Amino acid sequence: MSETGMRRRAVAPRTVLVWTAVSVVGAIAWGVLALARGEEVSAVWLIVAALASYAIAYRFYSRFIARRVLEPDDTRATPAERLDDGVDFQPTDRRVLLGHHFAAIAGAGPLVGPVLAAQMGYLPGTIWIVVGVIFAGAVQDMVVLFLSMRRDGKSLGQMARDEIGRVGGAAALLAVFAIMIILLAVLALVVVNALADSPWGTFSVAMTIPIALFMGVYLRFLRPGQVVETTVIGVALLLLAIVAGGWVENSGLAEAFTWSPKTLVFCLVAYGFVASVLPVWLLLAPRDYLSTFMKVGTIVLLAVGVLASAPTLQADAVSKYAGSGEGPVFAGALFPFLFITIACGALSGFHALVASGTTPKLIEKESQVRAIGYGAMLMESFVAVMALVAACVIDPGLYYAMNAPAGVLGSTAESASQAVANLGFTITPEQLRSAAQAVEESSLIARTGGAPTLAVGMSDIFSEVFGGDSLRAFWYHFAIMFEALFILTTVDAGTRVGRFMLQDMLGNIWKPMGRVNWKPGIWIASGLVVLGWGYFLYAGATDPLGGINQLFPLFGIANQLLAAIALTVATTILIKRGKLRWAWVTGVPLVWDVAVTYTAGWQKIFSDDPRVGFFAQRERYADAIGDGKVLGPAKNMDDMHTVVLNSTVDGVLIAVFLVLVAVVIVNAAVICVRAIRAGSLPTTETPYVESQLHVSLPGARKPATVAASETDRA
Repeated sequence: MSETGMRRRAVAPRTVLVWTAVSVVGAIAWGVLALARGEEVSAVWLIVAALASYAIAYRFYSRFIARRVLEPDDTRATPAERLDDGVDFQPTDRRVLLGHHFAAIAGAGPLVGPVLAAQMGYLPGTIWIVVGVIFAGAVQDMVVLFLSMRRDGKSLGQMARDEIGRVGGAAALLAVFAIMIILLAVLALVVVNALADSPWGTFSVAMTIPIALFMGVYLRFLRPGQVVETTVIGVALLLLAIVAGGWVENSGLAEAFTWSPKTLVFCLVAYGFVASVLPVWLLLAPRDYLSTFMKVGTIVLLAVGVLASAPTLQADAVSKYAGSGEGPVFAGALFPFLFITIACGALSGFHALVASGTTPKLIEKESQVRAIGYGAMLMESFVAVMALVAACVIDPGLYYAMNAPAGVLGSTAESASQAVANLGFTITPEQLRSAAQAVEESSLIARTGGAPTLAVGMSDIFSEVFGGDSLRAFWYHFAIMFEALFILTTVDAGTRVGRFMLQDMLGNIWKPMGRVNWKPGIWIASGLVVLGWGYFLYAGATDPLGGINQLFPLFGIANQLLAAIALTVATTILIKRGKLRWAWVTGVPLVWDVAVTYTAGWQKIFSDDPRVGFFAQRERYADAIGDGKVLGPAKNMDDMHTVVLNSTVDGVLIAVFLVLVAVVIVNAAVICVRAIRAGSLPTTETPYVESQLHVSLPGARKPATVAASETDRA
């Protein structure tokens, strides 16, 4: 036996021991979470269960998918190498690209979704976040990234048209683009709400732009290849910007950075356009990479705070609202609405747009798909876990006082206290006032949307370990700024992805528009995309019932319908490539996602509960108009008519989206049957071109001759 083989055999028992220990610890943690009832449960168990599961999934399941299903080949040139144009296609260091990809996919979903879903209890949300990401979300991201990379970075909609056919492809293109405009406007509205009248947050977030520009120039021209050095400088400047934001807020400059929602809308639209047309190495990639340090650093710090303080989970494992569907935060039973509320962090269609947008045009070697596609999604899932922890460690009375609607709580501490008591929880008016004063807010009552609750939970955990009650307000406002920075990176990357998608769509009509390096096409498509989501954003920022506020109820289901399209395309391509035996890898998540989204869609259309069904809500408000009554959230008869219009539009749009996705799935099923009968069918995968890039990659596939010789020796 060779010396190499003896070393491998000697290492094996230790490896088995390590992974056995990880499995046992994870099993114990899951057992505590699942079986503990009527006793205190530490949030530490939740973190341990998640981390152990992620480690096992990445080491074994993602490796299985890469080796058996995808078969990456590092001797093959990626589109970043073959089509390098210095604008959209650019071989990018895997560390920078991992940061960009994570920052682009990690938006509002993993922060606010788990907070809202905490009304179901901590156990259902934890199971879905961890199991969902391992078998669905991370699988989707990795597979779509690989398939797009093999097709010159084509967008999801264009891949659907090329691989499924004109009918299903046209339906996919239309559905994907329409849903994306809605998602971008929703994400941008969250940023506007977080930064409005916040000089600290506005200054700190604004400073990331010149810092990113400096990093891009520094890494490309001044110190090429010095990623670590550039990172140290960039992170130091970022930390300085965050600290300086606090100084600005308490100085004469505060007024200059206190911006109204309208001002923020115009700034976001302008920034989205610039980020879409500038070379990716100059602004987008370094800014997202820089933001990743802020995102990951804060979440790691939060995890350290939980491990150090070991807070008790205040929420029930499974709440009374899980089965009744009568929750005050959102209506609907656990199935299907928990799986709609928690999207990013478990399974998100938006990720498939990024995985078929910027990232496949930047990846250096095919073997990097595993770390970037699967690994980044596990990172986002842990963000969702930490958000769930932050929501579940605060007092339930305060949680419902913040997340129940104003129509239920009233406007005073006394009315909110009584409303919470009617829900079965206890919090006094004095406690509500004290909680608001602790974070220097005038009131925390009916601060819905999830973001303020997450900030309160984070401030509680941080203040227990770092600074005590005297820094509670600091940590609260830090968390608000962190959320805005967290979400903004999805807006700039999403706009660029939308530009790619629109260019692919228009390229089917006029070929020059399909060339991603054609300058007029870049500017025209970018302008149309930002005008699309910018219009809905502006209307939503100026009218509480208009613009994107009108379409906000579609966010969850629309996002999961995107995932259904992505998984359908992935499954179809696998079957066409003759990999029917492995099609279950994406096929099983597809079946689950279709069951969830179509059940939710059916209820949203046909439910007779006005809190669930769009048309039931329309009928309720129309009847009230006939009786001359005004129902909340409307404040007058004009608002009542707006609610009727909004409910009608939402109901019709969700029906249209469901039909479009059904067309895609049926068309794909026909193609799959043909492929199964024929054994395989041709795909649009680009021909093999040998790579000239020499990048040292751990675990990378080597040329066939080298790989064969090592196999023989082993």
